[in-house]
Amino acid sequence: MKNVSVIAQGLWNSAQSGEYISASESAPVIEHDSTLVTAINGLFKELRSIRSAWRQAWPDKETYQAAKRQWYQAFLEVGVCTQGQIDFGMTQARKQPGDFIPSPGQFIEWCKPTPEMLGLPTLAAAHREACRNAHPCMAGQGKWSHDAVWHTAKECGFESLNKLDTGLSLKLFDRNYTITIRRLLTGLPLRPMPKAVTDQAAPKVTPEVGQQALAQLRARRSVAAPVPRVEEPTNGAH
Repeated sequence: MKNVSVIAQGLWNSAQSGEYISASESAPVIEHDSTLVTAINGLFKELRSIRSAWRQAWPDKETYQAAKRQWYQAFLEVGVCTQGQIDFGMTQARKQPGDFIPSPGQFIEWCKPTPEMLGLPTLAAAHREACRNAHPCMAGQGKWSHDAVWHTAKECGFESLNKLDTGLSLKLFDRNYTITIRRLLTGLPLRPMPKAVTDQAAPKVTPEVGQQALAQLRARRSVAAPVPRVEEPTNGAH
């Protein structure tokens, strides 16, 4: 991958003080990075339109250039690499009061939907479910609400969920649940939930099994049968 400063050079070729530079005016970059470059160009334009004090953050070309480099690097470091994630962040930014440009870290937090927004259990509910189903007595019987909960529990390790105290267990689960949600947002696969076993396997019947059962039955019958009484001969018998 190109150095961030090299990739970002084309973002501000035609910049005037604090102006947005369209992606079409930027220098060519490799395909993998061009999507994020385009997304950042659009993001900065939108932020300017909703934050009237944007000049406080970007008063000149050099500051504007440095800001885009920093945002680009910050997004790469935390895995905010898709237009969908950035669009979600902008949705949250429009809801927030204030006239000033947020920091990269604040905007990144806005790019992270809560589990409920994705139709997943809350962190607390998912953690309770994972701890309950990870218990040895629930082996093969646990009911999982979503692949994301199962995946997170497996990443934590069933043994860890059983042995750690609640606070440490929740902290571990929170970290892995966040990573799982990030995988969902970027389209990466999750571990599929195990299929429930609905029918127990029928016992295998062989001739040996049948003969053994018959022998056991005969043994029980012989024990239960009364022993015939043998009468002693009388004195006058010949």
